[in-house]
Amino acid sequence: MYDKIQYISQGNSLTEQLNNIQQVLDAGCTWLQLRYKSGTEAEMRELAIATKKLTESYNCTFIINDYPELVVETGADGVHLGLTDMPIEQARAIVGIDKIIGGTANTLEDVLQRHREQCNYVGLGPFRFTQTKEKLSPVLGLSGYSTIMTQLQEMEINIPVFAIGGIQQEDIQPILDTGIYGVALSGYITQHENKKELLNKLYTLCSH
Repeated sequence: MYDKIQYISQGNSLTEQLNNIQQVLDAGCTWLQLRYKSGTEAEMRELAIATKKLTESYNCTFIINDYPELVVETGADGVHLGLTDMPIEQARAIVGIDKIIGGTANTLEDVLQRHREQCNYVGLGPFRFTQTKEKLSPVLGLSGYSTIMTQLQEMEINIPVFAIGGIQQEDIQPILDTGIYGVALSGYITQHENKKELLNKLYTLCSH
């Protein structure tokens, strides 16, 4: 199955992105999603190629946000798509059946849509307000996760759901207790002074 901690890359330039990525890989990150919204397509391509080279030296699953074509070109493990990005069916036709496709969701309806579209996992959020995203969907909080996960259980729908959006270490156990599969973190890992110690704690927390 999938790792329970996903790191979503941060940085306003290629150098910043690669520096952050190198640091989290050195710290033991095993699932990386490359996200670079402020970059041009050419920059994203350059970054994806460089990141793929980096991840090859580590045991790390590499997902690219938004660009299924780059998954094919770089040999990345999969793609993550937002609700307004390319349709999942179209992306699947590009990347093939063996690659991972993750999809963003904000509501129960979104999760059901992602399940119908045969996404491999869902990123459900935001948990709380986060500055990482410019256009933020309504905040879910613990009660939102709890309600959605209960409804999915009642419908007997089983798909790995990852919580995302402003999550801190102390939030993780209560989030997992709702039935959420794992968490996606960005700023919390990027800004942490001791990433190795943090990731060790997070992996231990999620392995119980």
